[in-house]
Amino acid sequence: MIDFEPTPEQKEAIEAAHKFAEEMFRPVSRYYDEHEHDSPQQLIDTLWERRREGALSVGLDITAALRTEELCWGDAGLYLCIPGPGLGGAAVFASGTKEQMERFLTRFNEGKPKWGAMAMTEAGCGSDTSAITTTAVRGGDEWVLNGEKIFVTWGKRALEDSDGFVVVWATVDKSAGRAGMKSFVVEAGTPGMRVEKLEKKLGIRASDTATIVFDNCRIPYENILGSPEVRKVDKAGTKGFKGAMATFDATRPIVAAQALGVGRAALDFVKETLEKEGIEIRYGLPRQKLTALERDVMDMEANYKAAKLLTLRSLWMMSQFQANNLEASMAKAKAGLAITKITQKAVEIMGPLGYSRKNLLEKWMRDAKINDLFEGTGQINMLIVARRVLDYSRDQLK
Repeated sequence: MIDFEPTPEQKEAIEAAHKFAEEMFRPVSRYYDEHEHDSPQQLIDTLWERRREGALSVGLDITAALRTEELCWGDAGLYLCIPGPGLGGAAVFASGTKEQMERFLTRFNEGKPKWGAMAMTEAGCGSDTSAITTTAVRGGDEWVLNGEKIFVTWGKRALEDSDGFVVVWATVDKSAGRAGMKSFVVEAGTPGMRVEKLEKKLGIRASDTATIVFDNCRIPYENILGSPEVRKVDKAGTKGFKGAMATFDATRPIVAAQALGVGRAALDFVKETLEKEGIEIRYGLPRQKLTALERDVMDMEANYKAAKLLTLRSLWMMSQFQANNLEASMAKAKAGLAITKITQKAVEIMGPLGYSRKNLLEKWMRDAKINDLFEGTGQINMLIVARRVLDYSRDQLK
């Protein structure tokens, strides 16, 4: 029999995260939504200390996902202010050597708040990573980077802190396509790297999203993640491009967990409001005997639960060292789509209460959409799922 009941340790983590989200995130959620580029420094300091204590540790396992859901139930943008290695750290973990992991990741256990970021997207290159134009040219014992990256989460914070870093995807051989694409660690303070601008966004406004320019940016040769060799068949296994892609197999379920938190916040608001008005959701009746409102709420709950089960499955597989490329993309695609629909339906059901800025529901609808976009759009993840299910190559199914 499959048991989905959280362990005692997981229950404790869920309760602690929920309490923190309710007491620390919710009261300031609206303020930082309306003051997009104000840094919640006092909250960041608290988050850093709690993370170092282990109370808000972020990771890539089931417990971390359950904690993430609770924190994003509080505020998804403020959740993204938690200091840590972030997606850049996940890339180092997926593709780096033991020495690189020790060099770049151990710093996140000491000192002041610090961030890691990952820079992939370009103005002319979104989901098609083979179209990346940022270049990395070897010059002696260095790599010289040139190009511009957009929509870099934590970009400004990662560059402002002396211990921060950005993992940059660049091509060392444009003619080789994807095989020529490599990832590089660029540490904060490196000459030739600068923040060009900060985005003004639809949602998750407390999180900084930056454009970063690399202008003859020189980094040590050993800052490349994986082998510098360009080859069509990457025999290095987890290194090079395939290793960089493995980053998303680990992080997409966590993004799905972020979506779950936002969706559940909206669902809780709807159910609590209906309960206050004396409106009961009658479970157990045939569908044709339910009201339209009851069917809507049940559909919202079913979508939320389906997304959560897919998320937990993909994380469990990863914990068992099983390949989860298909399952991670399924979880990310389902969660992004489900939570977008859940929050939109919640606003629709609540009418003026949902549309008014007096409540956070309209904010949650705006926050939800990003989960269908970043770390692989819903369309791209659906494409990945189709390729795996049908056993088609990228050339066979585009």
